[in-house]
Amino acid sequence: MAGGKERSMKALKEVWRRPENSLCADCGKPDPDWASSTLGVFICLSCSGIHRNIPSISKVKSLKMDHWDDAQVQFLAKHGNAVSKATYEAHIPIYYYQPNYNDCQVLREQWIRAKYERKEFTEPGRQLPYSDGVKEGILWKRARDNGQFQPRKFLLSEREGCLKYFTKQDAKEPKINVKIDLINATFQPVKIGNPNGLQITYLKDNKTRNIFVYHESGKEVVDWFNAIRSVQFHYLKVAFPIANDNEIKNRLTRNFLKEGYMEKTGPKQREAFKKRWFTLDHRRLMYFKDPLDVFAKGEVFVGSRENGYSIQKGLPSGTQGNFSWHHGITIVTPDREYLFTCETETDQLDWIAAFTSIINQPMTPQEYAIEAYFKFKS
Repeated sequence: MAGGKERSMKALKEVWRRPENSLCADCGKPDPDWASSTLGVFICLSCSGIHRNIPSISKVKSLKMDHWDDAQVQFLAKHGNAVSKATYEAHIPIYYYQPNYNDCQVLREQWIRAKYERKEFTEPGRQLPYSDGVKEGILWKRARDNGQFQPRKFLLSEREGCLKYFTKQDAKEPKINVKIDLINATFQPVKIGNPNGLQITYLKDNKTRNIFVYHESGKEVVDWFNAIRSVQFHYLKVAFPIANDNEIKNRLTRNFLKEGYMEKTGPKQREAFKKRWFTLDHRRLMYFKDPLDVFAKGEVFVGSRENGYSIQKGLPSGTQGNFSWHHGITIVTPDREYLFTCETETDQLDWIAAFTSIINQPMTPQEYAIEAYFKFKS
């Protein structure tokens, strides 16, 4: 009996050590130590919890703590992550967002359910709820004045190339009508205070505006997210006919590089430092009095090193103004210096790393135009 267990464990470890099983099949996290005995995939602890909520599809066991019999080990050996991907991920639309282990629960759960439960990607040309080029429905939107969430009708149209929302379901004219190429969408469950919270941002008069929404259904809100990406993709395919699919995919919705509180002072650098919420969206550093403000109080353009932008740890000597946080950051631009302080050294280093990653990238022609606008505005 003991010999049989040892043989099974040895065989299990051999399958486990295969290169294709070295990352979680669903989120890509290294060194997965759980597996599904019914799907034959190797997964991480976090994804195993999602699988456990779909017991009709997946039965999960620990690779370290649970016993695996010979038949189960043979099933894993026959399948594994490579075979699973070839089956369940055979026809993923190019625009579909495939989450990783840093993404929020709702994205990862709906990705797993889409693969194994709904089998959305097993057949070519399948009609999907986010691939029609039009989507209409109710989302709960946060009101600007009182912060309450209210049901609003949203309409996404590939033919018109826009996203609209209406204050009343029978309204003929939308409250907003935004071109699809000006939109970004990113999940913000912690900030919004809802596990299905989605932040939609767009440019209005070259200023960023925020819309905060959610839906009770995780599937519905993720379908909206991928519908936005689908419409954007097809719009950009027409706008940039010589660009390849991967180049266009990289221009779709993006996560913010970093968010959090810092203190800032004014242009004279003698004013008291004030605590503000900052969002770094590629080259736009925006600051808000409150994380859920609709409009930013101000924006800073972060250019490239070759154009005279740099980041320095600490504040210039002799800096005036009262500040309660002592971990300083200085952003140097061709026109002026921007001074910030962070609460902890970890925050300071994280912000410096985020700024450095942007400054080290060369600017695109579109970004030169944005930089010119910022200089004109100032």
